[in-house]
Amino acid sequence: MNIDNILYNGRPTDNRSVVEMAIYDKLDDLGIDYQRADHEHADTMEDCLAIEKVLGAKICKNLFLCNRQKTNFYMLLMPGDKPFKTKFLTSQLNCARLSFAEADKMQEYLNTIPGSVSALELIFDTDNNIQLVIDNDLMIDEYICGHPGINTSTVRLLRDDMLRYVREAKHEPIFIDLATE
Repeated sequence: MNIDNILYNGRPTDNRSVVEMAIYDKLDDLGIDYQRADHEHADTMEDCLAIEKVLGAKICKNLFLCNRQKTNFYMLLMPGDKPFKTKFLTSQLNCARLSFAEADKMQEYLNTIPGSVSALELIFDTDNNIQLVIDNDLMIDEYICGHPGINTSTVRLLRDDMLRYVREAKHEPIFIDLATE
């Protein structure tokens, strides 16, 4: 995988998708400083580890989930190296079994595709179809990193700036403690 080893400040100047540019517009409108690493499509955890070296921060897991009836949708942010066990999440959310939501719902609500989802796309969920859930272990880190609508770039934000961003998008997170075993 090709990774540009430069950590850029702010938005790109080349042609990018409308979705990606809308995210940069929102960050800029809020006066949030951010850094960006550009790279080829990142498909594996090994790819993410290489990108983390450029970012100087860890990339978190962003999981788009739904209940069995496909009526409630959740975006879970958690440390990238922490294993995900759905039973620990469902018990804390007091909901039925959760599974990965279908790609069409990700496109409909977040304007993105599998492998590219992050909390940055919550600006597109104007009807609040998605509940943001954050594992408290992620709150230990200084930065939260996510893809801006496509996983050929990764944006690094201060943790508190990411929280301000999602709250400005009218998504109040639920904080949980996910067990590993």
